[in-house]
Amino acid sequence: MRLRELLETEGLGLTLLVDGGEATSDTALDRIVRAVPTVDLADPGRFLTGGELVLSELAWWHRDGDAEAFVRALGRAGVTALAAGEAAHGRVPDDLVHACRRHGLPLVAVHPDTPFTAVTEHVLHRLRPRPAGDLAAVLERHRRLLTDRSAPDSVLELLRQDLGIGVRVLSVTGRQIAGARPPLHTATAAALSGRYLAARRAGEPAPHRVTVGDRSCTLLPVRAPGTGSAGSAPGAELGDWLMAVEADVTERPPSDGELLARVTELMADARRAHDQAKAALSDLAHRLLDLLHGSVPPEEIPVRLSSTAQAIVSRTFTWPRCQFVVARAEWQAQRPVPAPALRALLEEALIHPDGPAPVSAEDIAATVDGDQAVLFVLVPERADGLPAPALDCAALQRRLTAVLGRWLGPDGRLSVGVGTPVAEPGNARGALEEARTALRLASETPDRVTVRGPDHLTSGILSLLPLIPAATRGAFAARLLGPLRDHDARHRTDLLPTLETFLACDASWTACAAELHLHTNSLRHRIARIEQLTGRDLSRLETRLDFLAALGCG
Repeated sequence: MRLRELLETEGLGLTLLVDGGEATSDTALDRIVRAVPTVDLADPGRFLTGGELVLSELAWWHRDGDAEAFVRALGRAGVTALAAGEAAHGRVPDDLVHACRRHGLPLVAVHPDTPFTAVTEHVLHRLRPRPAGDLAAVLERHRRLLTDRSAPDSVLELLRQDLGIGVRVLSVTGRQIAGARPPLHTATAAALSGRYLAARRAGEPAPHRVTVGDRSCTLLPVRAPGTGSAGSAPGAELGDWLMAVEADVTERPPSDGELLARVTELMADARRAHDQAKAALSDLAHRLLDLLHGSVPPEEIPVRLSSTAQAIVSRTFTWPRCQFVVARAEWQAQRPVPAPALRALLEEALIHPDGPAPVSAEDIAATVDGDQAVLFVLVPERADGLPAPALDCAALQRRLTAVLGRWLGPDGRLSVGVGTPVAEPGNARGALEEARTALRLASETPDRVTVRGPDHLTSGILSLLPLIPAATRGAFAARLLGPLRDHDARHRTDLLPTLETFLACDASWTACAAELHLHTNSLRHRIARIEQLTGRDLSRLETRLDFLAALGCG
């Protein structure tokens, strides 16, 4: 094993005091440890052959100057490092630290509570040949467990215990899917995924050997069985998984390489299970989009959706509270990003731990519609039974900007529209139209990445009102709201207050009925009367914006 790997082992109480010198620190910490003798002789050179991690309780050290000869002998013998116990003197003497620094010998302090036997047994376990057949049987058992979400983590933990190296499965955005804990620092994970994307696009064959900071890593693609080699379509790599191994696998024994190959196959099985689950969700989104494009009455939509694969698997046959997210992107001017690649990127941005909302992969059903990606994002309930907050457009824009910096060209653009949360199927068509209107608004900005939502639509319309002459504003309001004011005055009805409340509730039938203390059917009769008097369709976003503008005119 390497000295660096030993130092990164938790629980051994080892602290690096001298790294071998500034000019050689990287190579010194990558030295191989081949043996672990305990030596407390003043002149140990004749008992050493090179490559050892020498353990010493420092019984030979009595005063300053004693360390020079001891360290010189270790350096001439070619040992890997010296591990000095702190128990005898309370700490490692400065005399020894200075001597190791002069001779470029790595020096490690061993905590007083750490017995040398613990260090010795850990290294010997790593050096001891492993029963490959036994481990292969264990891995086969884990293959059968991969329907369990925790199984990939347990497989990678088994590998870490056996080989002593951290292995993580990452998405191309750097999100950790499975593997060693704690997760990599965000910047490190992003750098690894960026290196992988660069190698993938350059057509370099795997494995990809990279160095990030002081880490030597090997990156391996994780592809579902039967998918063959990497796709050639632009953006196909955005849906990739990669396995990041904290070691250069080309320098490991052949048996280690075989184990890593088996584990990569297991992760590919996990990827296939993931893809199958996403296919069911995609079926749900595709069917929903077809229903909204058609003329199916709103109350029939949940019934029609109950036959989808996702509904059958989850046994969910009612309408869930959700939001629509619609997006379009270009690599460069006039060259659209394939919608499937864009869909994968948006899903990653939403489920990433640094994303704009606590959304899990199971909460997103995604499909494509022409050159657009359409996401149907479930809004889960909180622990107190209330709906979770809607998507934060500003946070989503920040997250997408961070992700896109690694793959969108200098002339590329991404526009995203987000609709109002939909609590019932009757509002679904309007919410989808709202998301697409927000997308058109986002497309008109010069920024590389723009996300627009319901608040932007309303504020955009109302911000223009002061620029319109007062007489024009008054005429517009009278033309649109006059029939309602006249009707309310003649018949003592409340159509205008009902309209105001309906718009304030984002056209939600349930919320508006509750606010007005009406039955939903009574509210529908009022809205139908408003539409009849004004000749406008309140299910359309443009109509609702016109009414908001008219109300804002006074």
